[in-house]
Amino acid sequence: MSLAEPGDHAAEVQSYNDGWVTAMGVRFVRATADECIAEMVVGPQHRQPLGIVHGGVYAGLVETVTSIGAAVNAARYDRHVVGLENHSSFLHAVREGKLTARAVPLSTGRRSQVWEATITDEQGRIAATGRVRLLLLEANAPLAGEGAALKR
Repeated sequence: MSLAEPGDHAAEVQSYNDGWVTAMGVRFVRATADECIAEMVVGPQHRQPLGIVHGGVYAGLVETVTSIGAAVNAARYDRHVVGLENHSSFLHAVREGKLTARAVPLSTGRRSQVWEATITDEQGRIAATGRVRLLLLEANAPLAGEGAALKR
């Protein structure tokens, strides 16, 4: 199934075997053009020295679910997405259990998108939120370092 086709792409996205997603143990539950949901179980690799989930884990999870949702959304225009901004806020300390991240679009267009994510703990408390702004690129556009000479 192509990301451009309507439907849930969670299984396809999970199969990408991204390094960060795999290292963090992120499991995609839903990945559509209108919503992306992922889960992860907190382990020692997610905690900072005080024993709570590291802010970078929250920011990375926000980036992941918003980017995947935006990518599925942009695929219908035969475009790719790259993040431009990630604003994450940490609201409730979590030490263990399962985190669920849910992202929804605030604005979707042919050139840019803005998605918002909420991360909750097993009790339904909001642990973190975030908003990511993404740029849509033509599917064949070269990225920096991919044969495109950077001009000074």
